[in-house]
Amino acid sequence: MSRTLNVALVQDIHRGDAESNLARIESRVAEAAAGGAKLVLLQELHNGPYFCQHQSVEEFDRAETIPGPSSERLSKLAKQHSVVLVGSLFERRAPGLSHNTAVVFDANGRMAGKYRKMHIPDDPGFNEKFYFTPGDLGFTPIDTSVGRLGVLVCWDQWYPEAARLMALAGADLLLYPTAIGWDPRDSDAEKERQRMAWILSQRGHAVANGLPVLACNRTGFEAAPKAAEGTAEGTADAHGIQFWGSSFVCGPQGEILAEASRDAAELLFCSIDLARSEAVRRIWPFLRDRRIDAYGDLTKRFRD
Repeated sequence: MSRTLNVALVQDIHRGDAESNLARIESRVAEAAAGGAKLVLLQELHNGPYFCQHQSVEEFDRAETIPGPSSERLSKLAKQHSVVLVGSLFERRAPGLSHNTAVVFDANGRMAGKYRKMHIPDDPGFNEKFYFTPGDLGFTPIDTSVGRLGVLVCWDQWYPEAARLMALAGADLLLYPTAIGWDPRDSDAEKERQRMAWILSQRGHAVANGLPVLACNRTGFEAAPKAAEGTAEGTADAHGIQFWGSSFVCGPQGEILAEASRDAAELLFCSIDLARSEAVRRIWPFLRDRRIDAYGDLTKRFRD
Protein backbone atom coordinates (compact mmCIF):
# COMPACT_ATOMS: atom_id res chain seq x y z
CA MET A 1 0.00 0.00 0.00
CA SER A 2 1.22 3.48 -0.79
CA ARG A 3 2.00 5.98 1.97
CA THR A 4 2.18 9.44 0.47
CA LEU A 5 4.14 12.30 1.99
CA ASN A 6 3.74 15.74 0.45
CA VAL A 7 6.92 17.81 0.69
CA ALA A 8 8.07 21.27 -0.37
CA LEU A 9 11.58 22.67 -0.92
CA VAL A 10 12.21 26.42 -0.58
CA GLN A 11 14.87 27.36 -3.15
CA ASP A 12 15.66 31.05 -2.81
CA ILE A 13 18.08 33.93 -3.29
CA HIS A 14 19.66 35.97 -0.50
CA ARG A 15 17.38 38.95 0.05
CA GLY A 16 19.79 41.32 1.76
CA ASP A 17 19.47 40.60 5.47
CA ALA A 18 18.24 38.01 7.95
CA GLU A 19 14.88 39.70 8.54
CA SER A 20 14.08 39.78 4.82
CA ASN A 21 15.15 36.18 4.39
CA LEU A 22 13.10 34.97 7.36
CA ALA A 23 10.06 36.95 6.24
CA ARG A 24 10.34 35.27 2.84
CA ILE A 25 10.65 31.87 4.52
CA GLU A 26 7.50 32.57 6.53
CA SER A 27 5.51 33.37 3.38
CA ARG A 28 6.88 30.34 1.54
CA VAL A 29 6.12 27.95 4.41
CA ALA A 30 2.57 29.31 4.54
CA GLU A 31 2.28 28.72 0.80
CA ALA A 32 3.72 25.22 1.15
CA ALA A 33 1.25 24.31 3.88
CA ALA A 34 -1.65 25.72 1.86
CA GLY A 35 -0.51 23.46 -0.99
CA GLY A 36 -0.68 20.39 1.23
CA ALA A 37 2.99 19.97 2.21
CA LYS A 38 3.65 18.23 5.53
CA LEU A 39 7.45 18.49 5.33
CA VAL A 40 9.30 21.68 4.30
CA LEU A 41 13.04 21.77 3.63
CA LEU A 42 15.00 25.05 3.60
CA GLN A 43 18.40 25.71 2.01
CA GLU A 44 21.73 25.85 3.81
CA LEU A 45 22.44 28.93 6.00
CA HIS A 46 19.21 30.51 4.83
CA ASN A 47 19.32 33.50 7.20
CA GLY A 48 21.98 35.40 5.28
CA PRO A 49 24.47 35.40 2.43
CA TYR A 50 26.91 32.56 1.96
CA PHE A 51 29.52 34.39 4.03
CA CYS A 52 32.10 31.59 3.77
CA GLN A 53 33.43 33.07 0.52
CA HIS A 54 35.99 34.88 2.68
CA GLN A 55 37.56 34.68 6.14
CA SER A 56 36.56 37.41 8.56
CA VAL A 57 36.17 37.28 12.33
CA GLU A 58 33.29 39.74 12.01
CA GLU A 59 31.17 37.03 10.34
CA PHE A 60 30.99 35.20 13.68
CA ASP A 61 28.50 37.88 14.72
CA ARG A 62 25.98 36.01 12.55
CA ALA A 63 26.13 32.93 14.78
CA GLU A 64 23.44 32.34 17.40
CA THR A 65 22.62 29.81 20.04
CA ILE A 66 20.16 26.96 19.56
CA PRO A 67 17.65 27.49 21.09
CA GLY A 68 17.84 31.12 20.07
CA PRO A 69 15.93 33.82 18.17
CA SER A 70 15.90 32.09 14.77
CA SER A 71 15.15 28.61 16.09
CA GLU A 72 12.27 30.00 18.15
CA ARG A 73 10.89 31.77 15.08
CA LEU A 74 11.13 28.60 13.00
CA SER A 75 9.52 26.60 15.80
CA LYS A 76 6.50 28.92 15.86
CA LEU A 77 6.30 28.75 12.08
CA ALA A 78 6.22 24.95 12.09
CA LYS A 79 3.51 24.93 14.76
CA GLN A 80 1.44 27.63 13.06
CA HIS A 81 1.23 25.64 9.83
CA SER A 82 1.43 22.10 11.28
CA VAL A 83 4.44 21.16 9.16
CA VAL A 84 7.73 19.46 9.90
CA LEU A 85 10.30 22.16 9.13
CA VAL A 86 14.02 21.61 8.48
CA GLY A 87 16.13 24.75 8.89
CA SER A 88 19.87 25.50 8.66
CA LEU A 89 21.64 27.80 11.11
CA PHE A 90 25.09 29.08 12.05
CA GLU A 91 25.21 27.74 15.60
CA ARG A 92 27.16 29.54 18.33
CA ARG A 93 28.00 26.88 20.90
CA ALA A 94 30.67 28.80 22.84
CA PRO A 95 33.16 31.58 22.08
CA GLY A 96 35.39 30.23 19.33
CA LEU A 97 33.22 27.13 18.86
CA SER A 98 30.58 27.19 16.12
CA HIS A 99 28.82 24.68 13.89
CA ASN A 100 26.89 24.52 10.64
CA THR A 101 23.73 23.02 12.08
CA ALA A 102 20.48 21.71 10.64
CA VAL A 103 17.52 21.97 13.02
CA VAL A 104 14.30 19.95 12.72
CA PHE A 105 10.99 21.12 14.16
CA ASP A 106 8.02 18.80 14.38
CA ALA A 107 4.54 19.86 13.34
CA ASN A 108 3.71 20.87 16.93
CA GLY A 109 6.70 23.23 17.04
CA ARG A 110 8.82 20.96 19.22
CA MET A 111 12.51 20.82 18.33
CA ALA A 112 12.76 17.20 17.24
CA GLY A 113 16.53 17.28 16.91
CA LYS A 114 19.52 18.77 15.20
CA TYR A 115 22.44 17.64 13.07
CA ARG A 116 25.85 19.31 12.98
CA LYS A 117 27.54 19.17 9.59
CA MET A 118 30.26 16.51 9.68
CA HIS A 119 32.25 17.14 6.48
CA ILE A 120 33.61 20.70 6.33
CA PRO A 121 35.06 21.97 3.03
CA ASP A 122 38.04 24.28 2.62
CA ASP A 123 38.18 25.36 -1.01
CA PRO A 124 38.43 28.66 -2.90
CA GLY A 125 35.19 30.47 -2.19
CA PHE A 126 34.12 27.86 0.40
CA ASN A 127 36.21 28.70 3.49
CA GLU A 128 34.07 26.76 5.93
CA LYS A 129 36.86 25.34 8.09
CA PHE A 130 37.52 28.88 9.31
CA TYR A 131 34.00 29.06 10.74
CA PHE A 132 32.69 25.59 11.51
CA THR A 133 33.86 22.86 13.87
CA PRO A 134 33.06 19.38 12.48
CA GLY A 135 29.89 17.92 13.94
CA ASP A 136 29.92 15.70 17.01
CA LEU A 137 26.36 14.34 16.99
CA GLY A 138 27.13 11.55 14.55
CA PHE A 139 24.91 10.30 11.75
CA THR A 140 21.70 9.91 13.73
CA PRO A 141 18.26 10.20 12.09
CA ILE A 142 15.71 12.48 13.70
CA ASP A 143 12.27 11.09 14.53
CA THR A 144 9.31 13.25 13.50
CA SER A 145 5.59 12.87 12.93
CA VAL A 146 6.20 12.27 9.19
CA GLY A 147 9.00 9.74 9.60
CA ARG A 148 12.64 9.33 10.55
CA LEU A 149 14.70 11.99 8.77
CA GLY A 150 18.33 11.42 7.80
CA VAL A 151 19.39 15.07 7.70
CA LEU A 152 22.83 15.88 6.27
CA VAL A 153 24.26 19.20 5.03
CA CYS A 154 25.77 20.20 1.67
CA TRP A 155 29.38 18.88 1.56
CA ASP A 156 28.08 15.72 3.22
CA GLN A 157 26.38 15.08 -0.13
CA TRP A 158 29.58 13.75 -1.65
CA TYR A 159 30.14 11.03 0.96
CA PRO A 160 28.39 7.68 0.51
CA GLU A 161 29.44 6.72 4.03
CA ALA A 162 27.22 9.45 5.52
CA ALA A 163 24.15 8.40 3.56
CA ARG A 164 24.80 4.74 4.34
CA LEU A 165 25.12 5.31 8.08
CA MET A 166 21.85 7.26 8.11
CA ALA A 167 20.20 4.40 6.23
CA LEU A 168 21.62 1.80 8.61
CA ALA A 169 20.20 3.81 11.53
CA GLY A 170 16.72 3.55 10.01
CA ALA A 171 16.23 6.80 8.11
CA ASP A 172 13.11 6.95 5.92
CA LEU A 173 14.38 9.91 3.87
CA LEU A 174 17.69 11.64 3.20
CA LEU A 175 17.59 15.46 3.26
CA TYR A 176 20.34 17.87 2.21
CA PRO A 177 20.14 21.64 2.81
CA THR A 178 22.73 22.99 0.36
CA ALA A 179 24.70 26.02 -0.85
CA ILE A 180 26.66 25.08 -3.95
CA GLY A 181 27.38 26.86 -7.20
CA TRP A 182 29.83 27.74 -9.94
CA ASP A 183 32.88 29.93 -10.11
CA PRO A 184 31.79 32.34 -12.89
CA ARG A 185 35.20 31.90 -14.54
CA ASP A 186 34.57 28.22 -15.30
CA SER A 187 33.62 27.19 -18.82
CA ASP A 188 30.02 26.25 -19.55
CA ALA A 189 31.09 22.64 -20.03
CA GLU A 190 32.83 22.54 -16.64
CA LYS A 191 29.84 24.14 -14.95
CA GLU A 192 27.53 21.49 -16.31
CA ARG A 193 29.90 18.68 -15.31
CA GLN A 194 29.90 19.97 -11.74
CA ARG A 195 26.12 20.35 -11.56
CA MET A 196 25.50 16.91 -13.00
CA ALA A 197 28.07 15.32 -10.66
CA TRP A 198 26.20 16.88 -7.73
CA ILE A 199 22.87 15.48 -8.93
CA LEU A 200 24.26 12.06 -9.84
CA SER A 201 26.06 11.66 -6.52
CA GLN A 202 22.85 12.14 -4.57
CA ARG A 203 20.79 10.00 -6.90
CA GLY A 204 23.42 7.34 -6.26
CA HIS A 205 22.80 7.62 -2.51
CA ALA A 206 19.10 7.07 -3.18
CA VAL A 207 19.80 3.95 -5.25
CA ALA A 208 22.43 2.45 -2.95
CA ASN A 209 20.20 2.84 0.10
CA GLY A 210 16.75 2.46 -1.40
CA LEU A 211 15.60 5.80 0.01
CA PRO A 212 14.11 9.04 -1.35
CA VAL A 213 16.46 12.04 -1.37
CA LEU A 214 15.55 15.73 -1.02
CA ALA A 215 18.20 18.35 -1.90
CA CYS A 216 17.40 22.06 -1.46
CA ASN A 217 19.98 24.46 -2.93
CA ARG A 218 20.41 28.22 -3.03
CA THR A 219 20.11 30.12 -6.29
CA GLY A 220 21.25 33.51 -7.59
CA PHE A 221 24.62 35.26 -7.75
CA GLU A 222 26.35 36.36 -4.54
CA ALA A 223 29.37 38.62 -4.90
CA ALA A 224 32.36 37.73 -2.77
CA PRO A 225 32.67 40.01 0.29
CA LYS A 226 36.32 40.76 -0.51
CA ALA A 227 35.31 41.97 -3.95
CA ALA A 228 32.78 44.31 -2.35
CA GLU A 229 35.53 45.69 -0.11
CA GLY A 230 37.71 46.51 -3.10
CA THR A 231 39.99 43.50 -3.29
CA ALA A 232 42.20 43.58 -6.36
CA GLU A 233 40.94 41.70 -9.39
CA GLY A 234 42.37 38.27 -9.95
CA THR A 235 42.38 37.06 -6.34
CA ALA A 236 40.85 33.67 -5.72
CA ASP A 237 37.86 34.93 -3.75
CA ALA A 238 36.97 38.04 -5.77
CA HIS A 239 34.61 36.52 -8.31
CA GLY A 240 31.61 35.41 -6.29
CA ILE A 241 29.43 32.33 -6.67
CA GLN A 242 26.54 31.67 -9.02
CA PHE A 243 24.46 29.19 -7.04
CA TRP A 244 22.97 26.73 -9.47
CA GLY A 245 19.61 26.01 -7.85
CA SER A 246 18.41 22.72 -9.35
CA SER A 247 16.84 21.60 -6.07
CA PHE A 248 15.29 18.19 -6.55
CA VAL A 249 13.55 15.18 -5.09
CA CYS A 250 14.30 11.67 -6.26
CA GLY A 251 12.83 8.28 -5.37
CA PRO A 252 14.51 5.14 -4.02
CA GLN A 253 15.72 4.09 -7.47
CA GLY A 254 17.19 7.51 -8.15
CA GLU A 255 14.27 8.54 -10.34
CA ILE A 256 13.72 12.30 -10.49
CA LEU A 257 10.31 13.13 -9.03
CA ALA A 258 10.58 16.92 -9.09
CA GLU A 259 13.29 19.43 -10.04
CA ALA A 260 13.54 23.21 -9.73
CA SER A 261 15.10 25.63 -12.19
CA ARG A 262 18.76 26.67 -12.02
CA ASP A 263 18.32 30.41 -11.69
CA ALA A 264 15.03 31.34 -10.05
CA ALA A 265 13.57 31.39 -6.56
CA GLU A 266 11.05 28.58 -6.46
CA LEU A 267 8.81 26.57 -4.15
CA LEU A 268 9.16 22.98 -5.32
CA PHE A 269 6.33 20.59 -4.44
CA CYS A 270 6.52 16.81 -4.60
CA SER A 271 4.52 13.78 -3.43
CA ILE A 272 6.63 10.85 -2.25
CA ASP A 273 5.35 7.30 -1.85
CA LEU A 274 7.30 6.17 1.21
CA ALA A 275 6.11 2.58 0.78
CA ARG A 276 8.19 2.26 -2.39
CA SER A 277 11.37 2.03 -0.32
CA GLU A 278 10.19 -1.28 1.08
CA ALA A 279 9.27 -2.58 -2.37
CA VAL A 280 12.58 -1.48 -3.89
CA ARG A 281 14.64 -2.96 -1.08
CA ARG A 282 12.91 -6.30 -1.55
CA ILE A 283 14.04 -6.56 -5.17
CA TRP A 284 17.40 -4.82 -4.65
CA PRO A 285 18.50 -6.06 -1.18
CA PHE A 286 21.78 -4.18 -1.03
CA LEU A 287 21.77 -4.12 2.77
CA ARG A 288 21.44 -7.92 2.85
CA ASP A 289 24.41 -8.49 0.57
CA ARG A 290 26.88 -6.09 2.18
CA ARG A 291 30.19 -7.77 3.06
CA ILE A 292 30.62 -6.15 6.45
CA ASP A 293 33.35 -8.69 7.25
CA ALA A 294 35.54 -7.23 4.49
CA TYR A 295 35.10 -3.47 4.91
CA GLY A 296 37.62 -2.78 7.66
CA ASP A 297 39.83 -0.66 5.41
CA LEU A 298 37.05 1.93 5.11
CA THR A 299 38.23 3.32 8.43
CA LYS A 300 41.62 4.16 6.90
CA ARG A 301 42.38 7.46 5.17
CA PHE A 302 44.04 5.64 2.26
CA ARG A 303 45.51 2.20 1.54
CA ASP A 304 49.22 2.71 0.83
